[in-house]
Amino acid sequence: MISISCDNLSLSFGIDTILENVSFSLNDGDRLGIVGVNGAGKSTLFRLITGEYKQDTGAVYIAKDKTVGLLEQNTGLDSEKPVYEEMLSSFPALVSLEQRIADTQAAINAYETERKPHDDAFHRLISDFSEMNETFESEGGYSYKNRIRAMLTQMGFGEEFWDIPIAKLSGGQKTRLALVRLLLWEPDILMLDEPTNHLDIDTLSWLEEHLRGYKKTILVVSHDRYFLDKITNKILEIEHKRGTLYNGNYSSYLEQKAKNREVEEKHYQNQQREIARIEAYIEQQRRWNRERNIIAAESRQKQLDKMVKLDKPNAAPDKIRLQFSKSGESGNDVLELNRLSKAYPGKPLFSDVSAMVKKHDHVFVYGPNGCGKSTLLKIIMGRVAPDRGDYEYGYNVTVGYYDQEQQELDENNTVLEELWSEYENLTQTEIRNTLALFLFRGDDIEKKVSVLSGGEKARLTLAKLILSKMNVLILDEPTNHLDIPSREALETALLAFDGTIIAVSHDRYFINKLANRIFDLSDHTLADFRGTYEEYLAYKERQKTGNASASGITAGTPSAAPAEPLSAGKEQFLKNKADAAQRRKEERARQKTADAIAKTEREIEDIDEEMAGDASSDYKRLSELQTRKDELEEQLLLLYEEAEALG
Repeated sequence: MISISCDNLSLSFGIDTILENVSFSLNDGDRLGIVGVNGAGKSTLFRLITGEYKQDTGAVYIAKDKTVGLLEQNTGLDSEKPVYEEMLSSFPALVSLEQRIADTQAAINAYETERKPHDDAFHRLISDFSEMNETFESEGGYSYKNRIRAMLTQMGFGEEFWDIPIAKLSGGQKTRLALVRLLLWEPDILMLDEPTNHLDIDTLSWLEEHLRGYKKTILVVSHDRYFLDKITNKILEIEHKRGTLYNGNYSSYLEQKAKNREVEEKHYQNQQREIARIEAYIEQQRRWNRERNIIAAESRQKQLDKMVKLDKPNAAPDKIRLQFSKSGESGNDVLELNRLSKAYPGKPLFSDVSAMVKKHDHVFVYGPNGCGKSTLLKIIMGRVAPDRGDYEYGYNVTVGYYDQEQQELDENNTVLEELWSEYENLTQTEIRNTLALFLFRGDDIEKKVSVLSGGEKARLTLAKLILSKMNVLILDEPTNHLDIPSREALETALLAFDGTIIAVSHDRYFINKLANRIFDLSDHTLADFRGTYEEYLAYKERQKTGNASASGITAGTPSAAPAEPLSAGKEQFLKNKADAAQRRKEERARQKTADAIAKTEREIEDIDEEMAGDASSDYKRLSELQTRKDELEEQLLLLYEEAEALG
């Protein structure tokens, strides 16, 4: 059944056409990814669907009774309400019903307190109380607060955040909170505009799994290719103001687009050759200028006039072009970290971080938000002092640094001045040519830095970086604010860079292409994994099941002298013994959890029977049973989560 359909949507602002004849339809349960360069009109399409903008032509159809929820990049969350209270607004009907149940309970209690006779009004209260409790239970009333607490915790809002006024949160935290509220509400049509911004990799993985299990319709605008691959079954590409719908995920879309473009180009070239052949024939016949030649030329001209001409395939949108300039070879030992530690009041980040970065390493620093990834980069750039420890660069190391906050830009400069002030020895023509590579052309170069978008500032910072010469690149979230073509251009340049890279990124597609070493700060120290990102994920998965070996992992602190090597037979025997012990331990844990689940479920069933039977008219007993049932259901939820973790 179709849940949403857009038919020939067009929109212009003045003389600027934003979208032209965009059409697509989605069935219940479809998950659509919307892609295109920055400024293509993706967010504008969302505003047309929600009715915030009015289209010039076309129509939007949303199935009857479907609810629509939108996560915008600007959430609008700025109230003085505490975090937890705001999340309750996702369940207005349940909150209202819960209050009515409490009021009814108080009215019933008043009969006992005041020793009033049990008249008709009392029995109506008892009947209403029982009916409301049934509705409350069937609508998930006894679990919705658990859902709120679980989702807040999963999205990085532990109990310490629940009483904080929303207005005091950062912009990124507000965006995450708006996402939590929307996921709790579960609208029939879920629209997400860049939902992966401000999420760390573990939270991203959780969100992907949650959305893959979402049974309703999803539309998502994102530059996160890994995310699009995981959750979408359709892709709408907006290019040159028009929309093209592809079936499949992001990788499938790339393949289909490449094939379609190849076919279109081939058909166009074949037709152009045919037109050229016919025109040459006509010209030749006219030169001969005999009656039969003129008749033949006119016949071919009519054939040419009737031919349906194919449009030349549009060129792909411009994307940045860059190449990093190397300053010469560094020594083999590029950077030594020696027991680095850093903490802020009430917030420890990491301690005893030690490692040696070698020439040609592509190191990616991994860990949840707030673990100190960017701080570690700032320490090795000399911008933040460590609490303890030190670091030392090796021979002939020249560093280029990309700061995700673009703090190196002077807001008062124009784009041209910003680049030229850094490289005064270059001519204006050389500066303009460099800016053109990063899509700053014409009047763009006279814009003040202060009015640039996040994507434009990112491009300008990259332009400054490529003009410097370096053999070590330190990059803090370099793909933030970049559209997909720009990310691909950056990846290509970094793959061609014959130096060392140390980077922080949440873009898993980007990490997967480049990383050959992972520094994991998740546990407040450094675990050093030598391998690709996919290999690291596989290692972490084996860790969960107790089957991970220490292969590839180096502790953050200096290692002790190696022990005598074991024989292959003895090593295998010890491994088998440890694996068997681990399996027995896991089996005992699974059985214990299963028994606890069965026991808790039986007790809940017994309570339900008593509430429907002997206690149905005893409001005191009903209240006691309901309290106990609430406790058991909380326990059961935790047991289910434990069972899922144990497999």
